[in-house]
Amino acid sequence: MAYWWSVVIIVVIAYIAISVALYFLQDYMLFKPEKLPKDFQFYYENQDTEEFNMETRDGAQLNGVLFKTKQNPRGVVLYLKGNSKSIKGWGKFAVDFTRHGFNVFMVDYRGFGKSTGRRSQKAIKRDLQVIYNKLKELVPEKYIILYGRSLGSGFATKLASMNHPRMLILDAPYYSLTKVTARYAPFMPLSLLMKYPLPTYKWLKYVQCPIHIIHGTNDKLIPYKTGVRLSKINPTLTKLHTVIGGGHKNLNNFESYHFMLDDILNSKPKEIDLETTSIHVIHTSKKTKH
Repeated sequence: MAYWWSVVIIVVIAYIAISVALYFLQDYMLFKPEKLPKDFQFYYENQDTEEFNMETRDGAQLNGVLFKTKQNPRGVVLYLKGNSKSIKGWGKFAVDFTRHGFNVFMVDYRGFGKSTGRRSQKAIKRDLQVIYNKLKELVPEKYIILYGRSLGSGFATKLASMNHPRMLILDAPYYSLTKVTARYAPFMPLSLLMKYPLPTYKWLKYVQCPIHIIHGTNDKLIPYKTGVRLSKINPTLTKLHTVIGGGHKNLNNFESYHFMLDDILNSKPKEIDLETTSIHVIHTSKKTKH
């Protein structure tokens, strides 16, 4: 009996130790930042850019880049990137929007690129709201598009739930970051340990603008079924765009992704008189009597 008690005690201690380590090390596991020197100069071929710096109320410095379209701008896309690198590399995706006549603003989260400050879910949400407010000073809110890529999809959804942008576009979004982590640590009390739960599904309920979800069927990190599940939360405003064969990091390599983006950015909503459709017709397998 004493032997089994010793085993139980060792297992409990190990479980607690792993839980503590997971709590304190999750920043290093979730975020893969690339830091840039203060004098780094952003340059993108055939892209007109302007760099911005903003100081937060707690003294952090947020660094961002505005990519300017060569046309008369139709609006601005606030592009919230994934959990790795910096806008040095992510800036290459701005062309997918500037070619359609939209300016693009990208910002590095705290600890990424030239941005500084102590990172937390609350701090990042507050930072992004400040940036959103600044954009509203430059253009009417009806011309602001929120685009969230992977990690950024949760933050973009939170912003959309608290504001009234033109539309919300989610690229490979997660149901919640807690759910994603649970795939790799299924026996851990993640609801208590996660400092970045990012419950996209909760915030999505309160979004009042058109929602577009783009997801690849071969996404190994955040399965395609997650996009399907999210699309059912606010169905009247949501459209799911499926990239057949697309993974988590390569949707931009598929022609279908760019056709979808073209359709999202350029199509105008059409009103349909549902009373002239078959919406009320119900299929039945019962045999009718003659």
